[in-house]
Amino acid sequence: MKTDTGAIGVLGGVGPYAGLDLMRKIFDQTRANCDQDHLSVIQFSLSEHIIDRTRFLLGETDENPGEAIGEIMVRMAEAGATVIGVPCNTAHSPRIMDKAVAMLHEAAPQARFVHMIDAVIAFIRENLPEARTIGVLSTKGTFATGLYQDALSGAGFVPLFPDEAGRERVQQAISNTEYGIKAQSNPVRPEARAALLGEAEALTAKGADAVILGCTEIPLALTEPDLHGVPLLDATKVLARALILAFAPDRLKQGS
Repeated sequence: MKTDTGAIGVLGGVGPYAGLDLMRKIFDQTRANCDQDHLSVIQFSLSEHIIDRTRFLLGETDENPGEAIGEIMVRMAEAGATVIGVPCNTAHSPRIMDKAVAMLHEAAPQARFVHMIDAVIAFIRENLPEARTIGVLSTKGTFATGLYQDALSGAGFVPLFPDEAGRERVQQAISNTEYGIKAQSNPVRPEARAALLGEAEALTAKGADAVILGCTEIPLALTEPDLHGVPLLDATKVLARALILAFAPDRLKQGS
């Protein structure tokens, strides 16, 4: 019988299909020949408890979703999660995530939090050493807080985003209540994919060496690995690999 060595914790519900997508990618990136070879994963998908991250960051509500995220991460740690990831780029804004991680470290100092944005930057440095200009598709909340701008600039890259109208098209592709991915994830509506594809192609035309799919709903729509030879970087897949590396490095599949 195997000794209990903990589990990877996936904080779902931000949105729900993003949590499922992260779990699938953890399984896909694990070296396994049978059921028993797969890593233990705990997912808590408690969407109703976590308010919209973009609304908070844009000042439309005073309720900080970091408190709910922190409470759920603590519950996952109590359930046995020793390495925890949150499949939501926007939630990694310091205004949200600093609160959540502080709650986790106070209540469960043995649990390790894997930071999605840091993992993406490390992935680019390792796998795309010649890249300089990095395009980003994200929510308006992520853009407004400068999350990727700061991370990319601090690492020596030049961040490139859609213009204001383009950012609105990306946001609508994610959150529109009629055709957005949060409302219709399986399958993604053609309108949402077309909007995201158009903005990604615009970034490649402006000279992006790679494009980060910087909202965990976007890889559900843009599943191709590249556009005209320009890599599309799936932040969810990057996080999956970083979680495996932190939890059981010998079980990580080779390659990216």
